[in-house]
Amino acid sequence: MTTIKVQGMSCEHCRRAVTEAVRDAGGSDVSVSLEAGEATFTAATPETVEKIKNAVRDAGYTVP
Repeated sequence: MTTIKVQGMSCEHCRRAVTEAVRDAGGSDVSVSLEAGEATFTAATPETVEKIKNAVRDAGYTVP
């Protein structure tokens, strides 16, 4: 499992948008916590993790 910090999430819409971005970029077993400001997922390769980070950024959120 990989966990990334996600800044800018504040509501259920944000949780759904980040979950969808992670899944669309190749992540599975996705869990997004608004309270912790994190997304946890399974990714097959380190390249997939980078692709996921970029997808979350493209969705309008900050991934430090």
